[in-house]
Amino acid sequence: MSQMDRNGALVEARDVAKRFGRIEALRHVSFSLGRAEVLGLLGDNGAGKSTLIKILTGLFPPDRGEIRWEGEPVRFSSPRDAYDLGVATVYQDLAIVDLMSIYRNVFLGRETAVTKGWGPFRYIDRRKAHAHARKAIADIGIEIRDPDEPLARMSGGERQSIAIARAAYFNPKLLILDEPTSALSLRQTGRVLKSVEEARNKGISIIFITHNVHHVYPVADRFVVLSHGESIAEFPRGAHSKEEVSELIVSGKELAQKLGHSNAAS
Repeated sequence: MSQMDRNGALVEARDVAKRFGRIEALRHVSFSLGRAEVLGLLGDNGAGKSTLIKILTGLFPPDRGEIRWEGEPVRFSSPRDAYDLGVATVYQDLAIVDLMSIYRNVFLGRETAVTKGWGPFRYIDRRKAHAHARKAIADIGIEIRDPDEPLARMSGGERQSIAIARAAYFNPKLLILDEPTSALSLRQTGRVLKSVEEARNKGISIIFITHNVHHVYPVADRFVVLSHGESIAEFPRGAHSKEEVSELIVSGKELAQKLGHSNAAS
């Protein structure tokens, strides 16, 4: 019995559709994500990945279909609604400040978690912030040299891992990673994948968005493939080889039907 069978899905999309004027960005998109599970969301450029994520994070409402959260239908009216339920997102641009220290980046925008004092006399407790930053980053498998080190001195893989650590530290239920390995070397990608595994070990569910199945295959439990705005296949790791999945991303619905995926039959 799978984790999802035991505990139910954390999040589901059911026949989601989204249109922008004449452009149908999404149609018939369905998938589910279990608890403490990594879902590889795959698709070429223009497949609809970005639009789907913007719906899941409250930036866009769906025109049709529904999103269910822990079994109940939800409709996010803003990113704050999604965040309050437990959705955290790490975008490609990371939203980090290179010239700031590691610990300041971990608590950027959430400084109240490590402040002392009251009213206008509040200040950052550096010792507490250093200790908590070290723990946050160690929890996703990375040891840092100095919490005061500027992020600009770190590699791309380390910076991506810091962004994941920052998101995971505040205990989201769902962590969405937008192309987290797109510009990284093989070694740096390995570092990020280690961070993803550690976040899953903390009980966090993860949607890992990418167009490159080789980057996500080692850590994903299941995959959903989008093509031209539709979800054409959903399957567990091991159901298809990496080469088959890569071909599925390129070939789309026709190959999905040949491989027996009912998602592609509509």
